[in-house]
Amino acid sequence: MNVDLMMYQWGEEVCKPSHFYGPAVRDHYLIHYILDGKGVYQDGRKSYILSKGQGFLICPDVLTYYQADEKEPWHYLWIGFHGLQAKNYLGQCGLSRENPIFYFKESKVIRGYLQEMMKSKEVLWGRENYLLGYLHLFLSSLMVESHQQKGEILKVQEADFYVNQAIDFINKNYSRKITVQDIADHVGLHRSYLYTLFKKELHLSPQQFLIQFRMIKARELMGKDELPIGYIAHSVGYEDPLLFSKIFKNTIGKSPSQYRQEERD
Repeated sequence: MNVDLMMYQWGEEVCKPSHFYGPAVRDHYLIHYILDGKGVYQDGRKSYILSKGQGFLICPDVLTYYQADEKEPWHYLWIGFHGLQAKNYLGQCGLSRENPIFYFKESKVIRGYLQEMMKSKEVLWGRENYLLGYLHLFLSSLMVESHQQKGEILKVQEADFYVNQAIDFINKNYSRKITVQDIADHVGLHRSYLYTLFKKELHLSPQQFLIQFRMIKARELMGKDELPIGYIAHSVGYEDPLLFSKIFKNTIGKSPSQYRQEERD
């Protein structure tokens, strides 16, 4: 017998409305994958509302409860297993007692593995290896999905990091005559890639963001009547007051003097 990984149970069910199981404790790992419908899963720490494409892990010796929705009950499949390497394999899938929920978009893949497991009744020799083969395929699919999702998260985190670095640089240097190239050099990115990140995260180019940021600061300074327009222009990074006035009007819709007068009124 293979003690690294052992199959305990597998199956598929279209639940009746409000069907529930528990509170109960298992002596093995049990994964449910939802093909359709929705419901709630509780593990003693948190309560999760789960629907199509999601799944949940039940760990050994953990008191759990789950219930299908009254109007849109679950249609799910399950696979139960244990073994010396079970926890390790699940960790590679991104699953643990602390993180029991996963998402897998290709339901046909998982269901296909289960259907093959169902055929194990017809296997006379090597049945255990037959089942373990499909269990390994099932877990490897979750591993691949987990790493792909982590990669997407890292890309989002990378974008947030660089955009925030650029915004911080603008916030500290908008009063100087900085350019988009200066911003790109500061964060260590090619100008075109910085453009891509800004458009994706803020729906603005770095140049558009810089202009809008400077105009916000200019509007704040407009409230100080003792400051001439030329001084305000210099304070937000424009050496030429005429260029500043032109950009202000294009951005705000009014000339600096018109804006200041209306604010007074």
